[in-house]
Amino acid sequence: MTNPASPEPILVVAAVIRRADGRILLAQRLPGGPHGGLWEFPGGKLEPGETSEEALVREIREELGITVEVGERLLTVEHTYPHLAIRLTAYDCRVSKGAPRRLHCQDLCWVSPAGLLERPMPAADLPIARLVSGRLGS
Repeated sequence: MTNPASPEPILVVAAVIRRADGRILLAQRLPGGPHGGLWEFPGGKLEPGETSEEALVREIREELGITVEVGERLLTVEHTYPHLAIRLTAYDCRVSKGAPRRLHCQDLCWVSPAGLLERPMPAADLPIARLVSGRLGS
């Protein structure tokens, strides 16, 4: 249910980081916060004045300690959770420098596209996982 007086959704970006073998990086959210323990495509909120690509590079550097090259936009999802509304845009990315580390997440894993939907995820990440896995009807 949407409240017509609710503010504009928070702008969020996510990276679908692919390795040469086709596996995709997922990050597990820290316990205790919203969606604690769920798996997600890493990323975060845009800061004022940032482009989506700039925000994604900054967030991935802060969360995982790596530099990514941002590729094509894959999908934008609007979702309203009980605590906030977001507009999440996912981009295809690849690591250009470094190896991912758990700086602001509980765990990391590389998953085959077919295995993406086997991990519990926040609702806004599910359409991205369906697209990337090729299972749009799931």
